[in-house]
Amino acid sequence: MGLIETAKSKDGTPIAYERLGEGPPLLMVHGSTVDRTRWGGIVTRLAERFSLYLVDRRGRGRSGDGPSYHIEREFEDVAAVVEAIPSPAFVLAHSYGAICSLEAMRLCPRIAKAVLYEPPLPVPGRSLFILEDLGRRLDRLLAKGDRAGVVEAFLREVIHMGEPELARMRNSTGWQVRLAVAHTLPREVATAYAYQFRPETFAEVRAATLFLVGGRSPVYMQEATRMASAALVGSRIVSLPGQGHAAITTAPRLFLDEVIDFLESHSGF
Repeated sequence: MGLIETAKSKDGTPIAYERLGEGPPLLMVHGSTVDRTRWGGIVTRLAERFSLYLVDRRGRGRSGDGPSYHIEREFEDVAAVVEAIPSPAFVLAHSYGAICSLEAMRLCPRIAKAVLYEPPLPVPGRSLFILEDLGRRLDRLLAKGDRAGVVEAFLREVIHMGEPELARMRNSTGWQVRLAVAHTLPREVATAYAYQFRPETFAEVRAATLFLVGGRSPVYMQEATRMASAALVGSRIVSLPGQGHAAITTAPRLFLDEVIDFLESHSGF
């Protein structure tokens, strides 16, 4: 384990991050059902090239939480950690964490480059991929103390995880982490119906940005990624052939090759 430090977010919530490696600073922002340990084996290779700042999003790991949840506080959390880094930083973010990091780019000009992997933005005119009653069902499971039921329902209905993969997940070393953060899942599901992406607010963002999308990811993920890229001047999309939403795990070499090539290029593209 590296050094654990904290940054104070705008609302006073302490946001923890683990520091590892040497080189240009790279903030890594995880998605749902996990904490900063989600990145697994790719951390070793990245730490050979970058100073890593592995954040625990609010409500998870070593980070604090607010009395009520609003996704806007998570935008501020990312910005607060970037502001705590001595020099402009790169950002690598996945899924829900990619939404938070994308929005943080409006708040924080010290983000030099960003790699955002499938931010699941709501697409205007398309029905949400989450059933409207899922949040309520997750709340009921949580109230009964069934944290495993919360995680399993989320993985089935949001990630579209099949039973064989779910069985492997239950036996993985990361399962206890997923149980520990189960209380954050109902609020993220509810946010899917409340949050609106506003492309026009990104007109002044100039950080070089690479969007990653799995070649086999659901259509809504691909549409959301295209919509996000269209809002950022000069951004581009790379499709990871044969992959879905979790190439970090299923194809780490392919994933890392794209990330490192982009972050270490002088032009950004």
